[in-house]
Amino acid sequence: MKNIMKYKGYWAEIKYSDEDECFCGEIEGLKDSSISFEGENVKELKKDFKDAIDHYLQACKDTNTEPEKQCKGSLNVRLGVELHNKTKMKSIEKNISINELIKEAITAYLKTN
Repeated sequence: MKNIMKYKGYWAEIKYSDEDECFCGEIEGLKDSSISFEGENVKELKKDFKDAIDHYLQACKDTNTEPEKQCKGSLNVRLGVELHNKTKMKSIEKNISINELIKEAITAYLKTN
């Protein structure tokens, strides 16, 4: 299982750098910003993580810029022709859009895992 930290709607996967002998992470999915943090122990890591996000949000406020979100709510899924056809046929059977069918499938998958 991956280690993920969350704070104020942002998240990051935590890694260990053997070379630097510290825990580290980076907020992924932001186009215009790079938010990274580190700590020699969990307490330092959490503090630097929260401080980095707070700093980013304050900088956005100071410049009257809307903070980026990691996930926008839409994505492009490449299914392949066969799976795309099966998905379309199932969406027709259920009288829903392909998008709604995929949302249902992902929701059901996340509930079981």
